[in-house]
Formats: sequence, C-alpha cells, structure tokens
Amino acid sequence: MKNFRVEPVGDGILHLAFDMPGRTMNVFTNEAIHEVEAFAEWLRTSDVAGVVIYSGKQTAFCAGADLTELSSAYDMIMAAPEAERDDLTVAHFSPIGRGFRKLETAGKPVAVALAGLALGGGCELALACHYRVMTDDPGTQIGLPESLVGLLPGGGGTQRLPRLTGVEGSLGVLLEGARFGAKEAVAAGAAHEVVPPGQEIAAAEAWIRSRPDASQPWDREDWIDPTRDEVLAVTGPTRENALKKTGGHFPAELAILDCLDNGVPVPMDQGIVAEVEAFKHLVQRIEPRNMIAVRFLGRVDYDKARRKEALPDGLDAFGEEVKAAMQGKAAELGDAGSAALHFAGIGADYTGDAASAQIIADRKPQWFVQPQGAIEKAALEIVQAGAAVARDKGQGFDAKHRNLIDYHCQQAAGYPVYLGGPFTFLDLYGV
Repeated sequence: MKNFRVEPVGDGILHLAFDMPGRTMNVFTNEAIHEVEAFAEWLRTSDVAGVVIYSGKQTAFCAGADLTELSSAYDMIMAAPEAERDDLTVAHFSPIGRGFRKLETAGKPVAVALAGLALGGGCELALACHYRVMTDDPGTQIGLPESLVGLLPGGGGTQRLPRLTGVEGSLGVLLEGARFGAKEAVAAGAAHEVVPPGQEIAAAEAWIRSRPDASQPWDREDWIDPTRDEVLAVTGPTRENALKKTGGHFPAELAILDCLDNGVPVPMDQGIVAEVEAFKHLVQRIEPRNMIAVRFLGRVDYDKARRKEALPDGLDAFGEEVKAAMQGKAAELGDAGSAALHFAGIGADYTGDAASAQIIADRKPQWFVQPQGAIEKAALEIVQAGAAVARDKGQGFDAKHRNLIDYHCQQAAGYPVYLGGPFTFLDLYGV
C-alpha cells in the first residue's frame, strides 16, 4: 500500500498508519479507498489479534475527501451517456462504503487512535472501527462536513452516526457541519475513551489486549433497529424546516434525510445501499459541483491569497458591480424582482412554504435551467445580470482566480451559493 503503513508491534497487534506520501495532511483519494478495502479483505483471513489505526501525520488524522479528485470524477460521470451515469456513479463511489463495511465485519477487533481532526471520510473510517479513542485536545474533533459543499457522507456516515448517537443527536453533524470534540463524542456515544495527548495509541492497544468482541452494536443479535415511524418523527419536522430555510435549492440536506428515513430503520447492509442510492442521484446534480468549486476550493484560494495580501486587484469593485447589477435588475422588474430575490436567495433570506420548496427541489431541470412563472423568470434575469458583469469585465482577471472571485461574490454580492458565482454561471449557462 502507498497511503498506509502496516507495522507489527507484538502480541499479534498490527498498527495501520494512515500516512499519504508527499502530503502534509491525509485525505481520502480513490487509491486510498481501494487500499482500505484490500486491507479489510486481507484482515479477514489473517491471524492478527487486532488492529490500531492512527495517523502518521502530526497535523491531523484525515481532512476528508480529495475534493479536486471528486470534481474530476463528476466531470467524468457527466461526460458519459445519460443512460450509463447511474451505474458509473455507483461503481466509482461505492468502494468506500463497501471497504469500511468489510473492515468492521472482518472478525478482528479494530481500534482507532485519533489525534487532530477526523473529518469526512476520516470520520467515517473511525466510525467503522469497533473502538474509538480521542485525545483530550481542542484540535481533536470528528465531523461530517459534506453537506457544506452540497454532498452527503458516502462511506456509511449517514448510517453509523445516527445508530451511535440516535437520529436526533446526529443531525447537527450531518446537516450543519457541526463537530464533536473528544468529550462531546463520548457523551454522545460516538467515541469510547478520552486520553491525554500521546497516550491514544497505548489506550487503543490496551483495548485490543482485553480480547474484545470484534463486532459493531448493529451486527449483534440484541440490536433492534428503530422503526421508520420513529425515524420520521425526528426527520419529518427537520425536513420541513430545511425546506423553508433553503427554499429547496440545497439538495444535500434533503438527500441526507432520505438516507436516515430509508437506511436507519433497516439492517446496516441495506442502509449502506440506501446511502449509495441517495448519493448516486445527488452527485450528478450541478449544485454540489458548484459548491465544491467555489464554496470550498474558491474559499481556500481566497484565504491563502488574503493571508499573503495577494488578492486580485479590483476584487472589491468587481463584487460591488455584480451586486449593483443584480439589485438594479431586481428594481427594474418591480414586485416580481423583489419576490425573485427571496425565491432564489439572492442576497436575501428564502421565503415560502415547505410544499413549494419541495417542488423546487424535485424539479428537473432546475428552475435556473427552465424557469416557470414570472418570479422564476425574474430570478433568472437577476443572476444573468450578475453573470453579465463577469462576461464584460472578467478579462481583467487571471482565469486561475475565477473560483476565488466567485467566492467573493457570494460573500459580498449575495450571489446564490448553489449557483457558484457569476463566472461559474456564465461558463455553464451564458447570459
């Protein structure tokens, strides 16, 4: 393996160090995912007493997925004929959930020693281990931030976390990008032990030496799945609130709730299938692609440039011009323009009822591709007005800064996050 080191340490215990070469921070690439699956398959037939997983980096355990690679996968899938995209998506993205499931059912106790952040796929790997030790340090946290970039956890996170914490206890992490610190994780049921920094590996080894049961709670005979009605009692009001808050424009939150509704009341293997099914549809939408490119990669570029005092010249003026163009178009359109700002979330809070928002969420093609009615047509004119500024004034910026500029326009001009920004919209749809 290239991304993991295997080290025997005595008493039949094996260390598995997550240590990607040439990187200061571990992330889950497609290669790393397949290595986990291969290791899990080997583990089933091995004679080891147990495994302790930890990070070989000083920075953190794992920062999540390689979103640049994920964006490339999106382009690959969408370039395929439409009839082939579902199967292609499942084939590309299901190995992470399959690999983690193989790890937790290999029949060998697996503990994880967490020091630093374990986010996204790193958190999902930790949840697939039978025992989780976290250091008593403010920087040691677990979380599933996928919803913040328009995605859902695709490695079993929507299934394991609610089974450990209860559905209600998982919602902040799944829907809002909240994180558990070490003591919070233990209190919530997401971790087992908190130790001083530097003692986490020894604590994990001690658990292995106690000859523990090498199974997850949901794989034991005494486990009882919650009923669908019990799950819906929590997710139903949450879904309604999410629809009102987002106007139906952010499909990730709704897809995550689908994973809970359809996956948590059934056995884990079926739950993993439900998660993949929801992920399959979500990842083919344009909103996640826009949010990855701008809300994540654009923000990272923006923050780096700001720290170096190297933000592009004219950035603030450009953002003001985009804002003025959209506000001017809204004023020109009168009442329809004012309503459109709230409908689309253009520098304004979303308004409307949950039923109407659900219709928007389910529509294909989306409203910004094929608007219906005066308000949607007005909203399209407004976002096009912002994109027209990028068309007319964008030549003054280096192309490599476009995601950064789009991120600035989200913050300064109120350009809708799910549409990326004026350059993103211009590239996709023109004006």
